[in-house]
Parts: sequence; structure tokens; C-alpha cells
Amino acid sequence: MARMSDQPARWSQATVYPDMWADPDDDPRNSEGTSPDGELPTLQDFMKDYRLTLRMKCEGLDAEQLARRPVPPSTMSLLGLVRHLAEVERDWRNWISDGEPLPKLYGKRDADFAGAVADRTVVESAYADLAREQAATDAALAAHPDLGTRLGKDGIAVRELMVHRIEEYARHCGHADLLRECVDGRVGQ
Repeated sequence: MARMSDQPARWSQATVYPDMWADPDDDPRNSEGTSPDGELPTLQDFMKDYRLTLRMKCEGLDAEQLARRPVPPSTMSLLGLVRHLAEVERDWRNWISDGEPLPKLYGKRDADFAGAVADRTVVESAYADLAREQAATDAALAAHPDLGTRLGKDGIAVRELMVHRIEEYARHCGHADLLRECVDGRVGQ
């Protein structure tokens, strides 16, 4: 059991607002102008920002830090979250497909977390998997701009899938906040 003195000191890279992850001028999630018009562009904007937030929470860490499981008995790690979200992007594509489901990326249940080991090749592969699966899901959904369209064997609405994706990323970005603070003490929105 870790003692309080074993915990890393809390810190933020931000200097303007110390409770933020990055200064507003340096935060790639900040966009100029007004928010997007329309439901689909708004959902896509939220999705983009949560994806970017996950990457930001992982940046600057080495393979050991990314694979570290700092909250026992949980097997959750930042690298595990990257692998998990690659897996669920593929699962979402399976939901909207009429064809045979694509196989799991990492094998049996929880293999996305169990296989998140401190190896640079595993880290690089996880990021490549995530980018590929995100692009494939985005492309599949781009073919259906009407949010009311029902897809796949279960007839899931595009809107429901979009909202579920945002919810999944938002929840895991919250996990990433806590995991990152445990790894090196960095905090912020």
C-alpha cells in the first residue's frame, strides 16, 4: 500500500489557470469562433475533443508509465485505455454492420487491459490500432449523415451510437485524469 508521501507531487503545465491541463493558447482543443451549427457537427466536435483529451492525458509518458496500473486491484492503465478504445471502436463498427463481425483486436475479454505491457512496440501498436479503428468507424458513419438512420442487425440509430461513443470517451477521459495524476502528479481539466 502506497503511503501519501509515495504519491507524486501534483502539478500542472498551465500557468494562466493552474487548474487547467494547458494554457488556453496552447490547448489544441480550443477553437476560434463559435461552436458548430447543427446536431451532427456538434456531436463530431465533442468526439474530436474527447479523443484529443485522451491523447493529451497520455503524452510525455514512457512505455512503463503508460502501462503502469497505479490503482490496485484495477488492471486499468493509460495504455490499457488506448487499447480498450481501439477495441470498442471496432465493436461499434460491428454494431452498425450487417455482415459478419470483425474479430477482437486483442483476443479474449479484458485482453486489451491485460496486454497493456511496458513495451514501446506495444505502445506504438496501440496508438496505430486506435487511429486505424477511429478512422474506419468515422468513415462508416460518414456514409450515414442522417442521425435517425437505423443500422445493423439491431437497428441502432446513428444518433444513439454517436452519443454512446461520446459517453464512452468522456468516462474514460475521467479515468485517464486519475491515472495520470497517480503516475506523475499532472492534473488539469
